[in-house]
Amino acid sequence: MKWNDKMNTRVRHDGPSPRPRLRLGGAVAALATLAVALPAAAHPGHPDGGFTAGLLHPLTGLDHLLALLAVGLWSRQQRHGAVLPPAFLVMMAFGAACAAAGFALPALETSIAATVLLLGTLVACAPGLQRRLPPQVAVVVVGGCAFLHGVAHGQELAGMASGAGFLAASALVMLLGALPGERVRRMAGAAIGAAGLCLLAGVV
Repeated sequence: MKWNDKMNTRVRHDGPSPRPRLRLGGAVAALATLAVALPAAAHPGHPDGGFTAGLLHPLTGLDHLLALLAVGLWSRQQRHGAVLPPAFLVMMAFGAACAAAGFALPALETSIAATVLLLGTLVACAPGLQRRLPPQVAVVVVGGCAFLHGVAHGQELAGMASGAGFLAASALVMLLGALPGERVRRMAGAAIGAAGLCLLAGVV
């Protein structure tokens, strides 16, 4: 009986796990896209704002800071959530590149506030959603939010160094968001969602 149990255990754990492949694929895609998007996001004819300026940039906007924290929180709650932060960085860089090329969206500030509300709500409701929301949908949601944030911040960053600092700081904030425990994550998600509602209403 013990021999059978050991054999069953070995059979269950044999074979490569899909999670490392998924994480590696997300990281490779992120690095490749950022390598293309960051130079394109540099403003021609404008001085480089510098890495430090870009590093501090995410801390100057409450909406962006809350969205980053929400993505970090949600990455710990969603299946295959490790791909969410790289997806956010990739699509944000793409949005910044589009903004640098002249792309613009109407009611962008309202859309940004809506992303904070959406992401905060998803974090607060994550335990139930995790069983029903496919990972692909989570990536699409995060990518769409990230694109809007990239468009909003693309015109404010001058040069590749500042863009790199901005992405590095954003990655660190999302990493911080992934640290709290489950109960804290849900409470933080509810608070972020409430802040997004206030942003939409123009209270904050």
